[in-house]
Amino acid sequence: MWIQKEIQLKARDRGFHLITGELLSELPELRNFRIGMMNVFIMHTSASLTLNENADPTVREDFERYFRRAVPDDDPGYLHRDEGPDDLPAHLKSSILGSSLNIPVADGQTRLGTWQGIYLCEHRNSGGSRRLVVTIQGEQA
Repeated sequence: MWIQKEIQLKARDRGFHLITGELLSELPELRNFRIGMMNVFIMHTSASLTLNENADPTVREDFERYFRRAVPDDDPGYLHRDEGPDDLPAHLKSSILGSSLNIPVADGQTRLGTWQGIYLCEHRNSGGSRRLVVTIQGEQA
């Protein structure tokens, strides 16, 4: 059994945002899977996805601080500046973190670890809404 669904996320400020609950609320079909895999793909080159700490929000703040230092805006060495000083840094961060996640599914739910959550990593100051494609493949419950 397969399903594929596009999900539109609301616009968010720059930073790392826990979206696990919002994403799963858009996937009632998940409960129909006994076992399988879920792929979550972001359809943008200036935002990314990652899995990490879901309990302490300071982890997400530290992620943002780290990436602002590691890949600064408005570096004079950047050639690509078409959409402003945060444009190329956003592309770099997106490539470093990645555009998709694979998450095991069992008994109608994701098999995330106790402290794992799905982050939308918004790398633009004004990135706008973001679109995800979610594909779930597996055996029916």
